[in-house]
Amino acid sequence: MDEKQPASSPATHFIRKIIEADLESGKHEKVFTRFPPEPNGYLHIGHAKSIFLNFGMARDFGGHCFMRFDDTNPVKEDATYAEAILEDIRWLGFNWGDRLTHASDYFEALYEFACVLIRRGKAYVDSLSADQIREYRGTLTEAGRNSPFRERGIEENLDLFQRMREGEFEDGSHVLRARIDMAAPNIHMRDPTLYRIRKVPHQRTGDAWCIYPMYDFTHCLSDALEGVTHSLCTLEFEDNRPLYDWVLREAEAPCLPHQYEFSRLNLQYTVLSKRKLIQLVEEGHVEGWDDPRMPSLIGIRRRGFPPESVRLFCERIGISKSNNNIDFSVLEDCAREVLNQDAPRAFAVLKPLKVVITNFAEDQVEMLDAPVHPQNPEAGRRSIPLTREIYIEEDDFLEDPPRKFFRLAPGKEVRLRYGYVIRCDEVVRDASGKISELRCSYDPQTAKGVQPEGRKVKGIIHWVSASQNIPAEVRLYDRLFREASPGSNHEDGDFLKDLNPDSVEILKNCRLESGLKNVIPGSRFQFERLGYFCSDEKASSAEPPVFNRIVTLRDTWTKIRDRG
Repeated sequence: MDEKQPASSPATHFIRKIIEADLESGKHEKVFTRFPPEPNGYLHIGHAKSIFLNFGMARDFGGHCFMRFDDTNPVKEDATYAEAILEDIRWLGFNWGDRLTHASDYFEALYEFACVLIRRGKAYVDSLSADQIREYRGTLTEAGRNSPFRERGIEENLDLFQRMREGEFEDGSHVLRARIDMAAPNIHMRDPTLYRIRKVPHQRTGDAWCIYPMYDFTHCLSDALEGVTHSLCTLEFEDNRPLYDWVLREAEAPCLPHQYEFSRLNLQYTVLSKRKLIQLVEEGHVEGWDDPRMPSLIGIRRRGFPPESVRLFCERIGISKSNNNIDFSVLEDCAREVLNQDAPRAFAVLKPLKVVITNFAEDQVEMLDAPVHPQNPEAGRRSIPLTREIYIEEDDFLEDPPRKFFRLAPGKEVRLRYGYVIRCDEVVRDASGKISELRCSYDPQTAKGVQPEGRKVKGIIHWVSASQNIPAEVRLYDRLFREASPGSNHEDGDFLKDLNPDSVEILKNCRLESGLKNVIPGSRFQFERLGYFCSDEKASSAEPPVFNRIVTLRDTWTKIRDRG
């Protein structure tokens, strides 16, 4: 793997300790992990935790992580999803090398393992319907019942299974089940289904197969075939572990990987359920899977979150067995921390208010010097044109300001960032009475860094030239939900009732510093005093250009929440 080692010491957690002990004892000479998504949808921020763990453990211990697609359900799977998943993992900075595999690579081997189970009397062909199988399975408090087909002989089962493979039977007419214990307290051990008939072409194998293995059968044997040493998955698979071990043992797998479970990511102010995410997309509550408000990795990437911030987030939340709810602000703080280090600075005025500097010559253009990044001198300098007419933010002017309003007001002074002190001398209104411009004067003796003698000018505001700027559309994205746990406060559990109506504000008449012309799509900036923004990759050819707000400069949500 070629991703960079983390700068700090890796966090210690129980899985790391297990791996260290296994290597020290000689149980394993090398670490092999895997990340096995089904190619039936897009990855979300919850998957990032698993990616970070599986690829990260292999990296840290000099091992390898298999990128394996669990492609055993051709009804729902698509090559588009597979490519999107690979792109997400690349974006996060991880590399699988030559270890890109598919469960479908092992279809023939899996079939032979199933035959081993049949020959050993550990599996049988069941002809009950799906509804009947559910009925016979019992409940959490009542034992199940044996299928009337459970005692079929080995030769009959082998014959039926072969004929299933050859396409003789219709979908749903037969399944292959494990013969374990219909009275087992763990319902997963009550003769689970191992194979079902699906007369659907597969994206990789075409019409070669019409029977497909189930996840619980496929997953463990794929691990064994790849020599996986540590099969890492989330806690919802904890009850599946006895079945994982049973299949490996009874099918006489070439090795016996071990499954370890960790808590899944529960992120507040969003939803990570695939069903709910699909509902958001299909009902039009968002623009699609890549909507910057979505927790999908493709959406997070489009919004502008750096991959380093997602990796930092995964490291910061840690790995444990305990389920916990992580506030969305943790992800946002990670983004601020990463962006603050590298994001170039720029001026942007989102809601322009014209200012005419009356004692500035009409044809005068003064280039003011400013750093690209105030903490990184090596990033260089930028020149900002100051002209007679400029734009400032509407919010930076009030006619009747409160006592501690240190921005512009009638008769009051403020410093233009990297420029001069200006004083508001006149407020001009249009026919409707709305303020159309401010007429101000500037003090030539107050160039950058020069404080007017005897005057204290506390306010500093950003600005852009009215004649030398870049028109732009800016989308102010916020959290998709206004409640930490969407739907939890409603009797019907309807999470849609908690959608945030202000999750996006689209501003059409924004003005950006002239140096932002023709920026590379996906470029990130700090718009000074406003937040961190990204040039939208999807709208890269749009006129005017589109910028997405990644995060504000400060966490305002936490402050609002804490105030109650």
